[in-house]
Amino acid sequence: MKIVRIIRLAVVLAVLPALSGCWYLVAGGAGVYGGYKMKEKGYTLHNPIAKEKSSK
Repeated sequence: MKIVRIIRLAVVLAVLPALSGCWYLVAGGAGVYGGYKMKEKGYTLHNPIAKEKSSK
């Protein structure tokens, strides 16, 4: 019974570092999606962030 517990703990400790990299990908994807949606609405990234003026 004790060996099974040790094996489970070892598996959890081995998997946790691999999952931490996935969170960076998720956060990056969310940032890219947010930037894409802002670009659709006419915003650009300048200093300061401003909405593009229409050329009409």
